[in-house]
Amino acid sequence: MLIRCRLSSERFAHRCVIVAPETVKIEAVSKVSTLKKLGVVARVAGKQAGRNRTLNALFSGAKATLRSFGKAGHQLWLEVTGTLFLAVAVFGVGAVVREYMKYRAGGTTASRVAVAVCFTVMFAWFGLSSFTRVRKKHQRS
Repeated sequence: MLIRCRLSSERFAHRCVIVAPETVKIEAVSKVSTLKKLGVVARVAGKQAGRNRTLNALFSGAKATLRSFGKAGHQLWLEVTGTLFLAVAVFGVGAVVREYMKYRAGGTTASRVAVAVCFTVMFAWFGLSSFTRVRKKHQRS
């Protein structure tokens, strides 16, 4: 047993109490940073979870589900962006036709037609390559 004295909030009054030795150790631990404590708790919880078959099954199921949703989400992303790029390319075809008609009438230069063609081809390529990436990923899995 230890005798521990503390200064109380009253004017210079001391309070002394008998304290068990374990209490002194707990006070020493409380000086350790909170992050270190959280790290220790997480490590112990992880070890305990590793021993528990139910938690292992839950973690494995969650991991498989998230992986599946991630793959489906990535496929959806590629398909949506491919569709948008192809839609922009369709508008580009309209611009190519319009610029070509102006060029034939002498209202514009060949460079404007070339820019419209490059724009259309580039966006069509982006759209088609996005869909081919989806197809390749689907064939691999």
